[in-house]
Amino acid sequence: MAKNTLPATSEHEEKLERLLAVAAEIFAEKGYHHASIRELSRRAGVSLSGLYYYFSSKEELLFMIQERSLRRVLDGLKHKLKRSDEPAGRLRAMIGNHVGFFAQNMAAMKVLTHEFDSLEGKYKARIRDLRLEYSNLCTELLRELRRSTGSDEVLPLNVATSALFGMMNWIYTGYQPGSSIPVDRLSEHLFRLFTGGFSSSAEPAASLERRVG
Repeated sequence: MAKNTLPATSEHEEKLERLLAVAAEIFAEKGYHHASIRELSRRAGVSLSGLYYYFSSKEELLFMIQERSLRRVLDGLKHKLKRSDEPAGRLRAMIGNHVGFFAQNMAAMKVLTHEFDSLEGKYKARIRDLRLEYSNLCTELLRELRRSTGSDEVLPLNVATSALFGMMNWIYTGYQPGSSIPVDRLSEHLFRLFTGGFSSSAEPAASLERRVG
């Protein structure tokens, strides 16, 4: 269907997505508190009055960036997890989904990482709930993996979850899309590093897959 014949709802969604992408770039560059709606108007080519057709306040704009990003990464993960019952494969899918999404949405990832505390009230509560849902799902994947391998329960699962997110969230500071390391290869490296450790290279990951495969 040609763009000029899209239904009004689709046109609205397309324009909103573009505004959110531009706003995420501005917030990532300048920080939420130093960014302005006037700057968004200038970069997006939309009048100030036109912007408020899509959101009611700067804080709601910040909330929408975070909420949509979290919801998409969660929905994408849940869809991928339906394809496998094997614990190592499910964790690999989780890492691949996270890295793959945010490698294409670096600005949104930076906003999610740094601007949570800029939200207040119902907006902050909603994002906290989504972050907790995502974290709990990751923790459950790690619990499944631990049970399948019979590994010692030395490292608390909440510590392991935080460590894994720390590894995955590094990409917005040090990874450039289109670099010599493709996204799928990067996510595989992170999976092997997390499950096998650094000094032992890929052997623990391969051994783990043999045990649970």
